[in-house]
Amino acid sequence: MLLVTSIWIFIISRKKNVKAATETTFLPQHQWRRVSYQELLSATSGFNMSNLLGTGSFGSVYKGTLSDGIDVAIKVYNLETEGAFSSFDVECEMLSNIRHRNLIKVISCCSQVDFKAVVLNYMPNGSLEKWLYSHSLTLNILQRLNILIDVATTLEYLHHGYDRPIVHCDLKPSNILLDDDMVAHVADFGIAKLLGGEDSITRTLTLATIGYMAPGDVVLVVNLSVIYIYSP
Repeated sequence: MLLVTSIWIFIISRKKNVKAATETTFLPQHQWRRVSYQELLSATSGFNMSNLLGTGSFGSVYKGTLSDGIDVAIKVYNLETEGAFSSFDVECEMLSNIRHRNLIKVISCCSQVDFKAVVLNYMPNGSLEKWLYSHSLTLNILQRLNILIDVATTLEYLHHGYDRPIVHCDLKPSNILLDDDMVAHVADFGIAKLLGGEDSITRTLTLATIGYMAPGDVVLVVNLSVIYIYSP
């Protein structure tokens, strides 16, 4: 009981500190600039497989280095996949309008008739999934709690801090990315939903099913936010 009480006090105090910090760390409106296909081709050495970070439902993510030396993650959409065009539009719309310290940030984008990609901040420590299921990497209890709170405050912002509620729809360990300091950033808004009007409650209830979380993981639900912290 003492351990549980101590952890709960830590969570409450940490959440207050994060909330206060978040209010002062929203970014100014992003000034979009487009990059060319050739720039991205050069940054990834021709989308070489050695730079592949992972694959998803709508495409692949590569590590790249821009001409100014900045490392980035480049999400390239497979336009032959059904829904890829709308996923690109949704992700660009969402990430260009919402601001939070624990959301992945868009640096640029490339939109051509036969090629579409978004350029994102590179997260050196990879995904939470990698840390949960690795035999060589481990998370201590403090890191787990910090990740939990980072994601919880992000979902609180998406659900209640924007002018219209946003439902991520694909929250899972592979979409929670960790930076140099092990701060969590929620990524992949390709199937996110922007709610509004009288259908908000109905649509939220429909989306908040087993499909809203990755099966097999132990989760903690805080204020209608699903947080992954332990693997089975």
